[in-house]
Amino acid sequence: MQFRSYVAIGDSFTEGVGDDLPDGGVRGWADLVALGLALAARERDGQAAPPGAAPFGYANLAIRGRLLGPIIEEQLDAAIALRPDLLSLNGGGNDIMRPKVSVESVADRLAAAAEKAMAAGIHVLLLSGGNPTRHIPLGARIEVRGEQLARAVRARVPASEKVTFVDNWADAELTDLRYWSVDKLHLNPLGHRRVASNVLTGLGVAVPDWGDERLELKRPGTIAYWRGYVLPWIGRRLTGRSSGDGREPKRPTLLPIDLA
Repeated sequence: MQFRSYVAIGDSFTEGVGDDLPDGGVRGWADLVALGLALAARERDGQAAPPGAAPFGYANLAIRGRLLGPIIEEQLDAAIALRPDLLSLNGGGNDIMRPKVSVESVADRLAAAAEKAMAAGIHVLLLSGGNPTRHIPLGARIEVRGEQLARAVRARVPASEKVTFVDNWADAELTDLRYWSVDKLHLNPLGHRRVASNVLTGLGVAVPDWGDERLELKRPGTIAYWRGYVLPWIGRRLTGRSSGDGREPKRPTLLPIDLA
């Protein structure tokens, strides 16, 4: 598969939360996938794009905290309008953490969104998030829903050459705490790298050498963890707020990847 443009939609997983940059922004697996695809495109071109060809373009419309409904309603059509060769779709992780949710409905909406993008001539990357439930409060309950959603999505992956499914939830290695950030809910840089490697492998694209990543996380004690992460999360749920309120997509249009 050959791609010259890629758009990512979703929530914090796709935005890149947990893979922090020095300027206060975030990177994440989707950015790394875009880099891998851009490098593959340059390799095919023999270091120079063919006459008239545009440089590899990448956009990321994902916003942290989004439920699947807003992801589809606010991001899907905008992504399709950019007419990318590849569109990645992930969502539902925030839905299954709510008190009540229809897992089957979430899976149906994901499948319908994938079909809509495919009908527009776009190759769809449908992927699940990693499984953080070994380390978070109420993890056992959330894992049951996560397993249900993973099975439901697997059963609904369209039988088409226009879709690639990457099952990060089933990646047992990714459940290890060393791949997760201080809040234990979002991937850290190592986790985002692993997901990027899973995705590029699934797309049949060479995984770049990401270089050494020295990661030293100072994890808080139990009381500090609850005060700093769990209680604020519960507070947002009780008041109907989201960590993504007021945020705009970090990369709303197709922009070239810097390969310097």
